[in-house]
Amino acid sequence: MNTLIIIIQIILSCMFAFSASIKLLRTKSMVQHWNDYQYPMWFMNMTALLELARVIGVIAALWVPEILKYAAGLFVLLMIGAIHAHLFRAKHKPVMEINALVILLFSITLMVV
Repeated sequence: MNTLIIIIQIILSCMFAFSASIKLLRTKSMVQHWNDYQYPMWFMNMTALLELARVIGVIAALWVPEILKYAAGLFVLLMIGAIHAHLFRAKHKPVMEINALVILLFSITLMVV
């Protein structure tokens, strides 16, 4: 079970490090998504910084396991917000949420173990 948890931590860290970087770099596709969500651009930067903080928390939890539940809890909140943004603000098709739902399940798994 420990190996599975570590693998999930690494997967989430990589995914959110990438996600934060494309937000901070303001790539064309991310700016377009953010316009679809109808959120202000400063919120994209704040979200990226929160993602990086969570990445640091999940990586730090490899050495200090007690903080994993808190870092994972923040991922859960982030993914609930992402699902809301995609489905209700941008009105994307539900199939677009498969990635977010998988990440949400991974995050919940890290919180529960």
